[in-house]
Amino acid sequence: METGVHKQAGRILIVARLHSFICSAALIACAAPFVIAQGPGDLRGVIDRTQSDLHRAADFELHAHKQIDRYQKAETKLSDFDRDVTRGHFDRDKLNASIDSVKDVIDHNTLSPDLRDALSTDLRDLRMVKAGNEKM
Repeated sequence: METGVHKQAGRILIVARLHSFICSAALIACAAPFVIAQGPGDLRGVIDRTQSDLHRAADFELHAHKQIDRYQKAETKLSDFDRDVTRGHFDRDKLNASIDSVKDVIDHNTLSPDLRDALSTDLRDLRMVKAGNEKM
């Protein structure tokens, strides 16, 4: 036979488990958009992250005139491509120009190892976007 104390303890356990489940579900629901936005399939997220990494690299390093020109060119090319994307137009030529300009920064500018890795990841993700859209 269950006593009143056992019934109350059982109810408390059920409520605690339900509370834990609800908190876990809420955490997953809040984190999901952030995780999705970071994947290479999210074109705007890739563009934004690449531009942020370029700004970070440009602000961190001391540059010669040509290095500054390469950063500005890469940022301009990405911005031009993003402008078309926001209007619903995927321009492969502008994506190719963006990829080439980011690659020029990686190949020719003086970068710290973490910035070079970040930009290399961005370049890989831009290439994945390109490969994914060539099938269309």
